[in-house]
Amino acid sequence: MGEADALYADAFIAASPAGALTGKNDDSFKKALADGYDHYRSIGTKAMRMRDIRVSPMDGNHCIAHVAWTAVYARRDRPDTEIDFDVHYLIQELDDGPRIFGWVSGDEQAVLKAHGIV
Repeated sequence: MGEADALYADAFIAASPAGALTGKNDDSFKKALADGYDHYRSIGTKAMRMRDIRVSPMDGNHCIAHVAWTAVYARRDRPDTEIDFDVHYLIQELDDGPRIFGWVSGDEQAVLKAHGIV
């Protein structure tokens, strides 16, 4: 978790069709990351890879990284299922390097349900 949480700023925002939230990069965030990884493994996630990344600068310290992902899910009753999705990360670069301070994503649960994953 040390590598993953180090990518994020001390505080962040997130938005999806489920709503918006704010959070802090603290022990509860580290636990949420670990719980999230456990959840994804439990639903059959076997790989997650970046297909593409495009960066849109905003000013000298901020940009949006548009990241195209492919998730691969192992299926007992059929071939592996691949799902493409995008996440848009808000990034700030200060003296301590670039950090994610927010992200915007689509309706993950609806996509997983449509593919029979959940």
